[in-house]
Amino acid sequence: MSIFNGLLTKIGIRHPSAKRQLLRVFLLDDDTLRHQWFASQFDNDHIDIAVAPAQAIGLLSVNSYDVIFLDHDLLPEHYHSDERDDERTGFAVAVWLASNPTRQSASSIVVHTRNAEGAMRMVEELRNAGRHVDYVPFTILAPKIKNYRRG
Repeated sequence: MSIFNGLLTKIGIRHPSAKRQLLRVFLLDDDTLRHQWFASQFDNDHIDIAVAPAQAIGLLSVNSYDVIFLDHDLLPEHYHSDERDDERTGFAVAVWLASNPTRQSASSIVVHTRNAEGAMRMVEELRNAGRHVDYVPFTILAPKIKNYRRG
């Protein structure tokens, strides 16, 4: 529950059982099991899922999201690869977001890849553009995901 909503509840203006505001969530990830996991974490919220950078950029350019989750390695050939970022990884989406500061300017951005090196390049690109972004490896995302929900 946000601090503001908690305060409203405490002083009696908002009833604690009032429905929470639905989130608009964006996910860039190629793993269908992760798609299911994210859908279960944001049950009853709106979630758009992209598996490729071009698809992601298309959705991000026309919709608004409260929280954006980005993976780096999107195709099996990128897993454990030494290949640098290109148009086929999540880095391309980070570059697009960094280059388009008016798009998704109020969104929380989370890089959730297991690829720490790729994640840090994405985070650096976004932060250099003035974006607020966190790197949370997927393996530890579950306990932190509640921070992205509104109460």
